[in-house]
Amino acid sequence: MPANLIDKKHISELAAKAAGLDMKGGNPRLKTIMNRLLSDLFQAIDDLDISMDEFWAGVGYLGASAQANELGLLVPGIAVEHFLDLRLDEAERRAGLAGGTVRTIEGPLYVAGAPVAKHEARLDDGSDDGEVLIMDGQVRDLQGKPVPHAKVEVWHANTHGNYSFFGPPQTPFNLRRTIETDAEGRYKFRSIMPSGYGCPPGSHIENLLTDMGRHAQRPAHVHFFVSAPGFRHLTTQINIDGDKYLRDDFAFGTREELIPPVIRVSDAAAIHEAGLDKPYAYIKFDFAIAKEVPGAPATVVHREHAPAH
Repeated sequence: MPANLIDKKHISELAAKAAGLDMKGGNPRLKTIMNRLLSDLFQAIDDLDISMDEFWAGVGYLGASAQANELGLLVPGIAVEHFLDLRLDEAERRAGLAGGTVRTIEGPLYVAGAPVAKHEARLDDGSDDGEVLIMDGQVRDLQGKPVPHAKVEVWHANTHGNYSFFGPPQTPFNLRRTIETDAEGRYKFRSIMPSGYGCPPGSHIENLLTDMGRHAQRPAHVHFFVSAPGFRHLTTQINIDGDKYLRDDFAFGTREELIPPVIRVSDAAAIHEAGLDKPYAYIKFDFAIAKEVPGAPATVVHREHAPAH
């Protein structure tokens, strides 16, 4: 069929009616959103001459992705999660909140309830003979003052790119901890160097990305939530420098400010001082978080998370 078959006025009227704008009751905000989304969808179908077969293939794809629990990969994979971060960045800038550690995507693999440690923790259970990683730093406010007793929630993949509670079984909360900073805002943990991961081979999201000429790989990274009373919640991650996919992340999670240097420590005295018997990797990373400001956009995202089981 040719494109642009339907009068624009009729598209607008149909979307408004479908969204319930001519009806009393209901949720006004939902009506407004649905009206815009339906109007844009109808317009795209008409402008691009999207066929019925193509449309229902899209519906089937979303249904199958939901059944396979892949929507958490789809959202970052098509850059929607990154776009939401960019909007929040700009909203904060306009509210005068600039200069803190940059945010990046949460991803779909957070699990609440990780064990809490004071100041220092070991994340791994010792079953993965990967390169030892020691990471430490300080949580400070935007003026450089330490934030004592802040919560640093950290989680990452093992050397096979798998997370505890997802994929092959691991010890519960392996590579997941909540670390409370000391009086000077300092935190430290020992773990193993994570590996990047790819979407499951043959998965719906991998197939979609392949059809768009893209890959489905993520570079190695470590996730963080950083929070403290009176401060704005920070969602971020650091990426491991040198990874093949460092600047080609299918989930658009890499930001230049979040690529700290990785120092390989091989000096015998330093290894001994760290309580180890082999060389290790060291990363130092400080977090800067902003104090909460009335009227600023919220940074705590209420979304579904996988349960610990």
